[in-house]
Amino acid sequence: MSPPIAITPPAELETTSELTAQGIEHSLSRSAPSLLKTQPNGRTLSDTVTNGAINGSNISNGIATPPQELDASLLQFTKNTSPRPVPAAGSPEEASHKVCTDHMIQAKWTVQQGWEAPTLQPYGPLSLMPTASCLHYATECFEGMKLYRGYDGKLRLFRPKLNCERMLMSTGRIALPSFPPTELLKLIVKLCAKDGPKWLPKSKPGSFLYIRPTMIGSDSALGVQRPKEALLFVILTCFPRMDISESGMRLLASKDDMVRAWPGGFGYAKVGANYGPSLVAQGEARAQGYHQILWLFGDECTVTEAGASNFFVVWRTREGVLQLVTAPLGDKIILDGITRRSVLELARKRLAPGYEDLEAVEVVERKFSMFEIEDAVNEERMVEAFAVGTAFFVSPVGHIHFRGRDLTVPMKETTSGAYTKVVKEWLTGIMWGTEQHEWGHIVEEEE
Repeated sequence: MSPPIAITPPAELETTSELTAQGIEHSLSRSAPSLLKTQPNGRTLSDTVTNGAINGSNISNGIATPPQELDASLLQFTKNTSPRPVPAAGSPEEASHKVCTDHMIQAKWTVQQGWEAPTLQPYGPLSLMPTASCLHYATECFEGMKLYRGYDGKLRLFRPKLNCERMLMSTGRIALPSFPPTELLKLIVKLCAKDGPKWLPKSKPGSFLYIRPTMIGSDSALGVQRPKEALLFVILTCFPRMDISESGMRLLASKDDMVRAWPGGFGYAKVGANYGPSLVAQGEARAQGYHQILWLFGDECTVTEAGASNFFVVWRTREGVLQLVTAPLGDKIILDGITRRSVLELARKRLAPGYEDLEAVEVVERKFSMFEIEDAVNEERMVEAFAVGTAFFVSPVGHIHFRGRDLTVPMKETTSGAYTKVVKEWLTGIMWGTEQHEWGHIVEEEE
């Protein structure tokens, strides 16, 4: 059975601790009450919310009014009168990860008024007080997406609704305000429609911009508490290609004293606190010639993620069954990656029955360990491995270093495994429009 399409607030409430669930519901009620009012199970806001008792409702003439929700129809536009030139493809400027397009989205939230009218405005610095919540307590979350210029001349997003729903889940986990995901998607599309035509011209098919929706706690009160102010912003950034070929990705398996995420934590949410603590180990791994850390958990050395990417193996069991295996979401240690989800859905539909000259595979989501990988390599049952994510896309893995030993992962197609290659081709076709697919979200351009 396929996994659910996305983690939504009700699912999050059902699978987390009682105290955290209450806090998430509180956040929904005070910043996006419509999300609770419209649940398919018929649940409604509690009396304490509808009568204005929860901080965040407004009282006018003794009558409680809900806070203003994020509303893309209120968007206000200010044109950038000093636009910058687009950097040349392959230039150091493009590779710096610092160059953003001419405009950005901003929307401010306060506990008293809710969401203010969002703005599409010139790209520029943010104004924060030194006591801002995000600077002291990591009240920050984000998403990673791409805007593609297709070979058919159209601008596309890839399954953007899932990113917006996942960001809603992340904001709830770190006490930031909620929002209807459809409204965030409208704002992202508006920014892409405005800046896409210039920064991704039709003369450069196969190019992309990186999209970074972000929310930060901007409350200037210094204290360990829920932020009473927040800022949502969306930027478009020039990014070089990061998918790896040739000899494949080199991974360094984490040691016993290195843990990225744990059960009951927040490894499943795309929050800044998941990334900062891993940068020291990541930097050391790169200094030693590795691309990413392969994060393991526990004495069993359970495989979780490859850097910030989801990790897959194709191997043959001792009974002879060919499997495509990746870690499950149940323990909430790994990120519910959009690319991960897409690979699983395509594999179940197209690879499980057998595709062209490729042998059929059994698609499995389960816990597995580095010891199992080691055995599969030693017994020549390992077929291939790859990592997937928005930044690195689909990258074959050719080498894993584990406890002093180098494990070579086969790559049948010289620079990739056969299954890795076909999955990458399918996703590339959808993203750049050579395959018309429902996952490709067309952006109508504006001049």
